Amino acid sequence: MRKYLSTLFICLIVISGLCAQQKRLLTTNQLIDLTVTAGSSQQSIATSYVFNRGIGKSKKFEIGLGVRNTAYFGVKKDFWTAPANLARTTTFPFAVVFAGQKTENWDTLNVQRPFTNSLNATVNLGYHLSNKFYAGFNIDLIGFTVGRKSPAVFTSNGVSKTEPAAKPAAFNLLLTGDNDYGSLNSEFFLRYQFNKKNGVLKECTSFYLQNINQPL
Repeated sequence: MRKYLSTLFICLIVISGLCAQQKRLLTTNQLIDLTVTAGSSQQSIATSYVFNRGIGKSKKFEIGLGVRNTAYFGVKKDFWTAPANLARTTTFPFAVVFAGQKTENWDTLNVQRPFTNSLNATVNLGYHLSNKFYAGFNIDLIGFTVGRKSPAVFTSNGVSKTEPAAKPAAFNLLLTGDNDYGSLNSEFFLRYQFNKKNGVLKECTSFYLQNINQPL
């Protein structure tokens, strides 16, 4: 089966319910987050639970694990790429993210009504810039996806053919860059804590759908 990639990258503001923020930072904190994104003929909704633990004497740096459910749906969306060894100049883990792209090797799958629902474990990193500002990053590690089959048109080397039942890969795994498998979500965000229980996040969300499968 071939691989395909689509990226949804949108900056937005979301409201999140947070644990009480105190002047003295806590050893642990928990976060429940709801994120809604919208783009051109595509949308996603993600909910997540995060458990972080403060590191060091000051507890300003945090690391933790969580779980995230992401639903993605769209209309007539193009998914494109190729296996990492064809799409990038190197497939070495982490280095592949910055490697040159070989766009001439990309194929395209236009899916009429894509829908995926993914449940993944996440890793989370964060740092308290001050009592009010907090910067963080999280990314999906491993999980699974369910989704519907949809008619699609596959185009390679200028030749198109109809695929009656394209579907998303069922297994998700973070391998970095084009090595990734399945449907993965990641976020960079800056949080402003305006009271003890609530904060506002300025957030950049990247949602990757990889390995849309087609019948051989």
